[in-house]
Amino acid sequence: MENIVTEQPADYEALRSMIYRIKRSCPFVNCHVCGRSLSGRAIFVLSAGNPREPVLFTGGIHGTEWMTSLVILKFFERVCDSVKTGRRLCRQSFGQLLSHRGLAVIPCLNPDGVQIAIRGLSGAGMYLETVRRASGGLISGWDANARGVDLSRNFSAGWEAEPEAGTGSSATCRFGGFSPESEPETVALTNFCRRTLPRHALAFHGFGEEIRWRYGDSAPAHAELTAKIFSAASGYALAGNDRLCADGGFTEWFMSELKRPAFTMGMGKGKSPPLEAFGGIYETLEEMMVLAAIV
Repeated sequence: MENIVTEQPADYEALRSMIYRIKRSCPFVNCHVCGRSLSGRAIFVLSAGNPREPVLFTGGIHGTEWMTSLVILKFFERVCDSVKTGRRLCRQSFGQLLSHRGLAVIPCLNPDGVQIAIRGLSGAGMYLETVRRASGGLISGWDANARGVDLSRNFSAGWEAEPEAGTGSSATCRFGGFSPESEPETVALTNFCRRTLPRHALAFHGFGEEIRWRYGDSAPAHAELTAKIFSAASGYALAGNDRLCADGGFTEWFMSELKRPAFTMGMGKGKSPPLEAFGGIYETLEEMMVLAAIV
């Protein structure tokens, strides 16, 4: 299988091209749009294997964290290669595994935010003035969607506890919106999860080299053991007690509403690792992602 996912800024056009090329080269892959962003950009889902209770990987939640999309899509490409060629991936034959397990990936939940972070104001489209006012011209740190809502704070899990919930205003980051699930991107993800009921979910973010695995004082069954397995495979630390709760977040919503394990993966060192770090980050996480697909 050709090397489709390459080191490049993962703006909407580049990511869409890679997604379509994977689909064309792999007839067993299902590709569909689970929703659209404020600007009408597609939120793609790629899936393979048994559609009942798939494992879900989600990335591109923050605009500056577009490398998460490359990591997730590279893994999906490697899984497809294992299916097509029979080659094992970290000692696992995915041709056999996907006969009874499923894998779904949403490489980029926030295509507008990514486009703005990479392309600047030209990526804002009809939301140009909103982005200009909210950013004060500092576009390089844009994490929110095109309306200036931080999607990782817009889910209905303790949303009202967020300091700026409902009372703040559009910003590059941290504003959780005027109500939970107010944004079409958030709705697309929650509706997908309610419809497909993933066994567990992993949300990839762009910093920290750590794993968050619980919400509040409790966690779904087997979440701690699974998190320890992921930690051993990746070398990432389990988040300390002060980092176990993030109100308004996707994985917190997933655990709270669906009562199933979910994990926030803070990949790489520092905020938004540079492109040249992609290869090393992917190699560090590949075995963990394989384990996530099979546990």
